[in-house]
Amino acid sequence: MNELILVKYGEIILKGLNRRLFEDQLIRNMKNVLTENVGRFKVSKSQATIYVEPVDESADIAKAVQKLQKVCGIVSISRVAQVEKDISVIQEKVIEYLKDALARSYTFKVETKRADKTFPIKSPDVSRVIGGYILSKLTHLKVDVHHPDIVVKVEIRGPGAYVYFEKVSGVGGLPVGSSGKATLLLSGGIDSPVAGWMIAKRGVKLEAVHFYSYPYTSERAKNKVIKLASLLTPYCGTIKLHIVPFTDIQLAIHEKCPQEQLTLIMRRFMMKISEKIAIKNGADALITGESLGQVASQTIQSLGVTNAAVDLPVFRPLIGMDKEEIVKIAKKIDTFETSILPYEDCCTVFVPKHPNTKPKLEKLLASEKHIAMHEMIDKAVEDTETIILEPGEEF
Repeated sequence: MNELILVKYGEIILKGLNRRLFEDQLIRNMKNVLTENVGRFKVSKSQATIYVEPVDESADIAKAVQKLQKVCGIVSISRVAQVEKDISVIQEKVIEYLKDALARSYTFKVETKRADKTFPIKSPDVSRVIGGYILSKLTHLKVDVHHPDIVVKVEIRGPGAYVYFEKVSGVGGLPVGSSGKATLLLSGGIDSPVAGWMIAKRGVKLEAVHFYSYPYTSERAKNKVIKLASLLTPYCGTIKLHIVPFTDIQLAIHEKCPQEQLTLIMRRFMMKISEKIAIKNGADALITGESLGQVASQTIQSLGVTNAAVDLPVFRPLIGMDKEEIVKIAKKIDTFETSILPYEDCCTVFVPKHPNTKPKLEKLLASEKHIAMHEMIDKAVEDTETIILEPGEEF
């Protein structure tokens, strides 16, 4: 039996003359996750479908499906049996390939898609013929076109006919690398990994920046963020994680600026440093996990003075989401359990008791004059440690 994987995509189909560029990027990303530990596969495309075919016995189809589920741009994945385009062969293969699933069911229906219009039997007639054959062979089954236990799917396209019943949902969106590059401010919390995943899903290649305030934050806190970045790589591909030493800057802000401004001036430093690192590495935007009103530094006025620190656009995909919505996604992408580990990040160091929620930019600028901002930023960028995290690496 020739078993393979059919991969479907969604909005890529709407890309007009640029569609091939998106398809090719998606295929490259798929090949990157189908590594040696999954086995050898051939990947090709035809009629808005990508075919993933085992090359030899090393190919693990189940493991390949698991890997492909996390590739942005894929809408659905199906394990299928390929047969020749002959109705008698197709109906026999349905019984053979789907026998276990059919045995567990009581009702069914057949859906046919005839992408190859040269096939002489139209889709509804194919469904009727195969449905009748199933009823003749498996007498416990009944047809239910509205709420069947199993939907038998037949596709007649390209080199053959394909029989299957199950579609596994993919991430959807656009293939990573098709929409440029952006730099994620990655803390150790719940929100920022979700923000990065959401922007990656729009086809954006990610790099990440983390601010590390040793000894006020521990080595375990740093390792936690490395782990979070590694958990994003199955979705985002290779990630460069830039770890910025931030202790001296935080101490200077704490010593020379009004207490109610500490968090906002710290955020402005972070934005400026992240912008420098982003530009240095060819990124065109910054990403943060901020959600409107969640904390004092995320009021409309606070976000305004934070934005004023940089020229690059700042993407905030979580801006209108509540915590419950964010947590739901964090659990879906497997970052939640790591995010809630009780290791503090630099944002919890020197937190003011009464932070300013309606800041004025001119007052922050006046306070920042007491700090050697440019020199400290340049030093932090120069001393930044960069770690490259690859998909499939254990941390």
